[in-house]
Amino acid sequence: MFEHFKLERVELPEATLRVRHGGSGPPLLLLHGHPRTHTTWHRVAPILAERFTVVCPDLRGFGQSSKPADPHDHEASSKRAKARDCIALMEHFGFDRFSLAGHDRGSYTAFRTAMDYPSRVIKLALLDAVPILEALERCDAQFAARWWHWFFFAQPDKPERAILADPTAWYGGSRQTMGEENYADFQTAIHDPDTVKGMLGDYRAGIAVDPSHDRADRSAGRKLQCPVHIAWSLRDDLQSLYGDVLAVWQPWAEQVVTGMGIDSGHHMAEEAPVELARMLREFFLRD
Repeated sequence: MFEHFKLERVELPEATLRVRHGGSGPPLLLLHGHPRTHTTWHRVAPILAERFTVVCPDLRGFGQSSKPADPHDHEASSKRAKARDCIALMEHFGFDRFSLAGHDRGSYTAFRTAMDYPSRVIKLALLDAVPILEALERCDAQFAARWWHWFFFAQPDKPERAILADPTAWYGGSRQTMGEENYADFQTAIHDPDTVKGMLGDYRAGIAVDPSHDRADRSAGRKLQCPVHIAWSLRDDLQSLYGDVLAVWQPWAEQVVTGMGIDSGHHMAEEAPVELARMLREFFLRD
């Protein structure tokens, strides 16, 4: 897994991240979603490393990266805090500017990084997500029925008790689909109480503080300045919930938002890695 990549722990001002990096060429940061770790990219990153210097961290709170000292400090789990980690991490590797892709919860950190640091992000790809504020403001019975976990995970204490009673049954996943080493890394993460609490912090911040950051941007007229490309899984529910996914994103971007659906379930990096890698490569190399 990740042949020719280097694995290390990088100490940053606010967090210590487990990071896998490799390849050569323009810098590209890949951010995973919940409940995965950076190893979810193990089939995509080597393809992209043929043209890019690829950096794949475990986000703060996830995997084997450090966890916020105070699990009830929502700011420490916010996308804004994780965006600071992204900037510091890429500076550590000598990159002032870089392209960025995020999946699921990682897309929210990617969005916040590009919004807060517009001069740093060259291009932005967001996978299977709409802005947090859009999701909450558009919430209806269909959303609540399908994405009930957003609100359950934001509650204190109870979600940890439910998940840790049987993490494998709760989260599912399979060796065949995920790959043996990726599945093993995922299993380690979901069976660790501190990691489960750290992952849930992402949802708690998503209700407590992240929407206010989005709302402030919208009120001030701030928009994403870089080219933005959106991908969604055709066998997941983003399109059925929102219809025209690109239209949801367009008010948040200065330039015309592009995008496409991918014939995959939600975890597209594991289920459709070649198609996803091709799409990302074409977008990030396009003039």
